[in-house]
Amino acid sequence: MTALDPSALSAFASGSPPPIDETALPSDVRNGSKAQKQTYQAALGFEQLLVQQLAQSMMSSANGADDSSGSSDSSDGSGSSGDATSTLYQQMLPDQLASAVTSAGGLGLADQIYQSIEKGGRS
Repeated sequence: MTALDPSALSAFASGSPPPIDETALPSDVRNGSKAQKQTYQAALGFEQLLVQQLAQSMMSSANGADDSSGSSDSSDGSGSSGDATSTLYQQMLPDQLASAVTSAGGLGLADQIYQSIEKGGRS
């Protein structure tokens, strides 16, 4: 298991996943108390962090496969500026993917986490 990226933790720690449409929230959260909404936001933040880590692992695996092919993309003489731009976009991709998934309502993990927390709190 890989260590969590500290920059990925900043979004989770701030408790600010991207805003999602109210209609994408489960009805018990949408009609619930402020504490319930905060609990769901924390669960959604964790889901976003998980998606981001999965996307980063996927990108690392893909980059490793590309590097092992032995081909070089700099045959046109463009040099490092194209490589730097490509690297920048590759670093941004996991964050943007995680934000897009979260803002669309997530994968459903946040709802499961929320339900577990709510059930645990009532025991």
